[in-house]
Amino acid sequence: MYNLKNLIKDESGMGTVEIILIIVVLIGLVIIFKKQITQVVNDIFDKIVKQTKTI
Repeated sequence: MYNLKNLIKDESGMGTVEIILIIVVLIGLVIIFKKQITQVVNDIFDKIVKQTKTI
């Protein structure tokens, strides 16, 4: 019974799996929202260029 409790509480190795899952989810979100992300970045750069021209 003691070994079973230790096995359940053991969290070694979970860090790698969690990091890989987070990376997969982030890549999936980037692929899904690629157009929207590109548009936002382009809008930000356009505003930066316009504001630097006024200075």
